[in-house]
Amino acid sequence: MSDDVASLSNQLLDLIVEEDPLNDAIEGYPHHADRLADLDEPAQHELRRRATAIATRAAGERDGAEWVDRAVICQQAEALITRIDARLVEHTMSGYDHSALGRLLGVLPNTRPAGADQERNFLARLAAIPEFLAKAARRHRAGIASGRTPVAERAAHALGRLDAQLAGTGRDPFGEVPLSPAAAERRDRLWVDAVRPAFAAYRAVLHDEIAPHGRPAERPGLCWVTDGERTYAALARMHTTTALDPRELHQLGLDHLEALADEYSQIGRQVFGVSSATSVRDRLRSDADLRWRDSNEILETVKKSVARAEAVAPQWFASAPAEPCAVVVAPELDGPPGYYIPATLDGSRTGTYFVNVSAPTERARYVAEAIAFHEGVPGHHFQFSVAQTLSELLPLRRLAWINAYIEGWGLYAERLADEMDLYSGPLARLGMLGQDSLRAARLVVDTGLHALGWSRSRAVNYLLTNTLLGATEAGGEIDRYIEYPGQALSYLTGRLELQRLRKESQIALAHNFDIRNFHDLVLGTGPLPMDVLNRVVTNWAQQV
Repeated sequence: MSDDVASLSNQLLDLIVEEDPLNDAIEGYPHHADRLADLDEPAQHELRRRATAIATRAAGERDGAEWVDRAVICQQAEALITRIDARLVEHTMSGYDHSALGRLLGVLPNTRPAGADQERNFLARLAAIPEFLAKAARRHRAGIASGRTPVAERAAHALGRLDAQLAGTGRDPFGEVPLSPAAAERRDRLWVDAVRPAFAAYRAVLHDEIAPHGRPAERPGLCWVTDGERTYAALARMHTTTALDPRELHQLGLDHLEALADEYSQIGRQVFGVSSATSVRDRLRSDADLRWRDSNEILETVKKSVARAEAVAPQWFASAPAEPCAVVVAPELDGPPGYYIPATLDGSRTGTYFVNVSAPTERARYVAEAIAFHEGVPGHHFQFSVAQTLSELLPLRRLAWINAYIEGWGLYAERLADEMDLYSGPLARLGMLGQDSLRAARLVVDTGLHALGWSRSRAVNYLLTNTLLGATEAGGEIDRYIEYPGQALSYLTGRLELQRLRKESQIALAHNFDIRNFHDLVLGTGPLPMDVLNRVVTNWAQQV
C-alpha cells in the first residue's frame, strides 16, 4: 500500500470523525472523543474543501492493486460533501441522525465512560453543549432565510422533547450515565450551570423564531424546500450507491411489493387459512393474540433467536466474531423495536443489540425474530464485528458507513435466516415477509414524500395498507423518513444487489461455489459501495 493512499484514507477518516464525533460506528476512535460537531457554516465549508481535495487526489488509477482503497476514499469523500451540501441540520428538528437535539439526546445519555480519560471526554462534551446548540440555532435561522424550513409537526415534537427535559425538577437527561463520584458531581454542576440553561435558550429559539415558519403536514418532503429536488437525488445516490433515480426507485418498490403476494398467500394459507396478501396482513395486524404478554417474553425470545443463529453460523460462515452478540433492554421507550450499536474501538462496549420491550401488549410478536436476525446474528453483529478485525485493511475500509452495504446486509440476513432454518415457525416467517414489505414500501413512500410531493397522511396510509404496521408505528416511520431523506432507500436496493451477486457467483462457480466463502468475501472486504462490491465479487468468481 502506498503512503499516499494510506495518508489520504487517514485524512478522510479524521474529517468524517470531525464532521460528527458522535458517529456510532467510530465511537472510541482516538481523535475528537471530547468534542461535538462544529455546525457553523464556515467550519462545514472547510470540511467540504478538504474532502474535495482528498477525492481529487484519490481519483487516480482504478485498475491497480489499490483500486478498492481509492474507490472507497472517493465514495466516502463524496458522501461527506453530499451531507454538507444537503444542509439537513438547518431544518431537521428531532430525528436521531441529523438534528442537533437528536444527536445530543440519542447518543450522549447512552455513554458508558471507562476510566478517567473517558470521563473527562464525556464532561468536555457536556461543557460544549451550549455552543453546539447556539450554532444549531444559527443554522436554523439561516435555513429560514434561504427557504429551508422545518416541518411544523417535527418542530413541535422537538419542543415536546425539550419540555420533557426541562420540566419539574429539571432532571438531568445525562444523570444515568455511570461516573465516579467526582465526575458525577462535575456533571451535575454542568447540568445546572450550563447545559440546562442552554436547552432552555434553544427551546426559546425554536418556539419563538423557527416553529412559526414550519411547513404543513401536506408538504413534508425535500421537494418543497429550496433546491430540494437536487438535494434528494444526491442523497438517493449516496444511500443506495446506485445510479437509480427517485422515480426508478419508486417503481422498484411497487414491483417488489407485488412480487411478495405469492409468498403471503402460501404461508398465510398454512397459518390462518386465508390466501390473499391483504387478508393475511389484516389478520396479522388485528389479532390481539399475536401480541406479547409481557416484556420478559420479548427479551427471552430475542435472546433465544440470537443464540440459535450463533449455534449454526459455522455452517454458513467460515469466520465469526470473537465475541457473542450482547442482547440488552433499550433505554428508550419510544424508539424502534430494536437496534444494534457496534463495539467501541477501545473495547469499552461489546457489540450490542438493544431490544425495545416497552408496551409489550401493543407489539407484534411475529416480527421479533426477523429483527433479531437483521440487527444481531447473522446481521449487523457479524458485519460490524468482522469488519473491526480486518487489521490488514485501512481503518477507513473497516469503518466506512455505506448504507446500501450495511442495511442491505441486514435485510439479506433476514432472508438468509430462512435458509438457515432459524425461524421458529410459519408465523415468524410471516414476520419476515412483513419486514420485506416494509422495506419495499419504504422505497415507495420515501420517494413519494421527497420527489413526488406526497403529504404525510398519504405516506402513512400507504404503509398502513401495504405493511404490517399499526397507525402509531407507521407515523413514526414516516417521521423518520421526513428527517432522514434517502436512508430508507438503502435496505432493499442493497439486499437485491447482494442476492444478484450471490446468484451470479453460483452460476459462474457451479459445484465450486461455497456459501461460507461467499459470505466471508462480502464481509471480509469491509463496507463497499455496490458498484465496487460488484467488481470485487465478479473478480473473485473468475479466479476461484
